[in-house]
Amino acid sequence: MTAPATSPTDHPRNDLRLRALVIASVVGLLAAVLLALPDRHDDTATPTAAGNPVTPGVFTGLGFDQCLAPNQAAMSAWRKASPFRAVGIYIAGYSRACRSQPNLTATWIRTQLAAGWHLLPITLGPQASCQPRYPRYGNDYRINSAPTGDYAAARSMGTAEASKTVAAAKGLGLVAGSTMFYDLEGFDYTNARCRESALRFLSAWTVQIRKLGYRSGVYSSVGSGIKLLERQRTSPLPNIALPDQLWLARYDGKANTSSPEYLSDTGWAGNRVKQFQGGHNEKWGGVTINIDRNYLDLRTAPKPASPPVTPPPAAPAPTHPAAPATAPAETHCGGVKVDLPAYVAIKKPTRHYTPPADQVIALKCLLRERATFHGKVANGFGRALVAAVESWRKARGMRVNALWTRSMWMELLASGKRPTLRAGTASKDVRDVQRALNAAILTAHLPASGTLDARTVAVLNVWKTRVGLKPGGMVAQSAWRMLAAGRW
Repeated sequence: MTAPATSPTDHPRNDLRLRALVIASVVGLLAAVLLALPDRHDDTATPTAAGNPVTPGVFTGLGFDQCLAPNQAAMSAWRKASPFRAVGIYIAGYSRACRSQPNLTATWIRTQLAAGWHLLPITLGPQASCQPRYPRYGNDYRINSAPTGDYAAARSMGTAEASKTVAAAKGLGLVAGSTMFYDLEGFDYTNARCRESALRFLSAWTVQIRKLGYRSGVYSSVGSGIKLLERQRTSPLPNIALPDQLWLARYDGKANTSSPEYLSDTGWAGNRVKQFQGGHNEKWGGVTINIDRNYLDLRTAPKPASPPVTPPPAAPAPTHPAAPATAPAETHCGGVKVDLPAYVAIKKPTRHYTPPADQVIALKCLLRERATFHGKVANGFGRALVAAVESWRKARGMRVNALWTRSMWMELLASGKRPTLRAGTASKDVRDVQRALNAAILTAHLPASGTLDARTVAVLNVWKTRVGLKPGGMVAQSAWRMLAAGRW
């Protein structure tokens, strides 16, 4: 991995080095097999007969990464003699130096996991548009920096790269729930289009990785990619998904996951890896490998993967009297459109951000109908809307600012006394469920038809699974409470 940053201590090595593995002694086939078995004293879990375990899983300690996956003899020797229990491996991406991976097979993966190694799968695909060392080969690409459609081209590239990565992961036997790390090499953070297109690329990567049942991770220099993600965490732009785990490149020689100049200790706590020493040779068990050193602090167990938004088996026919075929028509604020395909976080405009007009106008209208907004229902995040948002946050014990989040959308849309809804029900309450689900799952895009139809039930059950509710064709009081609490 390489990730130019802002000071010498931030600099990973200038390029991935492919060096031949030096094997000082030859181990026999029997010895290799025995060394691949887990030590009795190791505190890591071994896989069950059901298949490979989720990786890297929960682990705190040292790891290494090397572009070319070491052969089995080297892995066995290092498992026996070295302090490392985690290893980064490049499984995908046209920009990786080690496009050919002769040792990396499903058998290799299964053997390392059985031996107790925690694997960190890495993809090095399209790089930031201002990264000067890429394209590496000519038939790999950099991230498209065109800002059209909120960097739609960059988002498309991120989605495609995630799909290719998951296909490679499945072929190697890396199971759902495992973290896939995207290697975004260091870039010029001051280049706005380069920076913002990279952020949208990573967001789309995260969305697609999760949609396919895996966890999202990002590796980058603290002075560029990590700084960018921390900015998004603390001052969020709308319609941006953040990864589940971070892998910092910070060459300070300290075996920890800290880099306070760029990343608050509260950001991704328990979900961090830090590459703290760049390329150098180490020899363990008679075998020399050129590696980067890493320290892992992964204390958050993976949650069960959320299923994609697909219709479940048809719900049982309701036993109650049939509901009306359609919900009564609604008019809001003299004809304002409040039914949006997605409800995203918005805030006051800045030099680099303008809140979407449809979101602002819908928020003003709904706050006028359901809360305490008294200004004009038109585009513009002005003082009246700022005051209403701040008042809303203050009343709920939140930090007072002008950020309106997806969870706040859900509360606004689903709070109040509500009836239990069943499949087939048509009412204005169903419309609010559909709107709240469009805030909870940005890719749902439910029409606010007012009918609890099969498509709505399918999205409802995806959301229920995420928040720990039992799937089914009803919106009971427990579901209303979770919607109104902004759980997504």
